[in-house]
Amino acid sequence: MDVITLLLSYFIAVNLIGFVLMGIDKYKAKKRGFRIPEATLFTIAVIGGSIGSIAGMYAFRHKTRHRSFVYGMPFILFVQIVLIIAVLNAPIEISIL
Repeated sequence: MDVITLLLSYFIAVNLIGFVLMGIDKYKAKKRGFRIPEATLFTIAVIGGSIGSIAGMYAFRHKTRHRSFVYGMPFILFVQIVLIIAVLNAPIEISIL
């Protein structure tokens, strides 16, 4: 398995987890059950699941009144995009010893 396939698989999985966690938390909120901590939802977004988390927020209409989520999740996505662009544009050094 090459690196691109591995990274793509990781990002698909973590975004799916972010989406599903938003749905589960919304369901538990309606049923007044044990909730998923906000720190967990943000952690999933930070480790690469920001797109899935944002999609889940709006698909399930969950956390859309919380400013920390409405502005925080897109900010996390923005930072991730900037970091990806920076890594892709970084000069490659080849050292021969």
